[in-house]
Amino acid sequence: MTEQVKPVQPYTTLSNGITMPLLGLGVYDMYNAEAEQAVSDALEIGYRLVDTASLYRNEKEVGNAIRQSGINRNEIFVTTKVGNGDHGFDNTLRAFDVSMKKLNIDYIDLYLVHWPIKGKRKETWLALEKLYKEKRVRAAGVANYLIPFLNELESYAAIQPVLDQVELSPWCFNKELFDYCRKRKIQLQSYSPITRGKKLNDPRIIQLAKKYNRTAAQIVLRWNIEQGISTIPKSSSKIRLQENFDVINFSIAAEDVAFMNTFNENFRICDDPMLFL
Repeated sequence: MTEQVKPVQPYTTLSNGITMPLLGLGVYDMYNAEAEQAVSDALEIGYRLVDTASLYRNEKEVGNAIRQSGINRNEIFVTTKVGNGDHGFDNTLRAFDVSMKKLNIDYIDLYLVHWPIKGKRKETWLALEKLYKEKRVRAAGVANYLIPFLNELESYAAIQPVLDQVELSPWCFNKELFDYCRKRKIQLQSYSPITRGKKLNDPRIIQLAKKYNRTAAQIVLRWNIEQGISTIPKSSSKIRLQENFDVINFSIAAEDVAFMNTFNENFRICDDPMLFL
C-alpha cells in the first residue's frame, strides 16, 4: 500500500524575494476567544498565512494563537495593517509599535496601508518604507488601492508595494487592475472572495461545483489560486476552514477560469475605494 502524498500548499514569491502562501485566513469581524480559536484551528489544519489589522481589534488574540501553536515563527506569514485613524508619518510609526506589542511576535511579515486616506497617503507610505528599510517588517504593501492610487504612489515611492489587497471575486473582477499588478510584479490578494455567500447561488457557479464535485465556495477560491491571486477567506468554523483549505487538492480547467472571468458586475460587499480619491 503506497502512502498518500499530501498536496503541497501553493506559495508565491513577492517582488522583494520573500515567499508567501497564496491561501490564508482573514480574521475580520472576529473577537476575543473566537479569533484566537479560529487562528489555532487554521494553523492546525495547515494554514500558514494569517491576515489581521489594527482595525479588527484582534491582534492580541492572533498573536496568542501563533505563539501557542508550537509552529516555528518562520513558517507563519503574518500580515497586519495601519488603521485609518493612524495615517501620517509619525502616527504610522507609532501605530506599528502598538501592533507589534499587541501581536507580541518577533516581527511582522507584511505591513499594509489599510485604506488610501486622502491627504495622508504619501506620508503614510514613506513611514512604511522606513519600517522596511530598518528591517522592522519583511515587506510593505497596500490595500484597497485601485489604479489611480497605485499611479499616484509610483510618483513618490522609492519602494514599490509588494502586494495589493483588494475586494475581489468573479463578480468583482477588475481585469485592468489584475493586468496592472501582474505587469509590475505586485502580488494581488483578494478579500471577501466568496462574497459572504451572497453570490454562491449563481447558477453558473452551482453548475461548475457539480462538474468538479466541489462546493461553490471552493470553486471561487480555486479560481483565485489558478490565476496566482492570493486569497484570505474568513471563517471561524473548523469545518469551513478545512473545506476552504481543501482547495489545494484540485484544479479548474483554463476554460472554466476564463468563463468565470466574464462574471464581473462590480458587485461589492465593502466600500468602493474610489470614494477615497
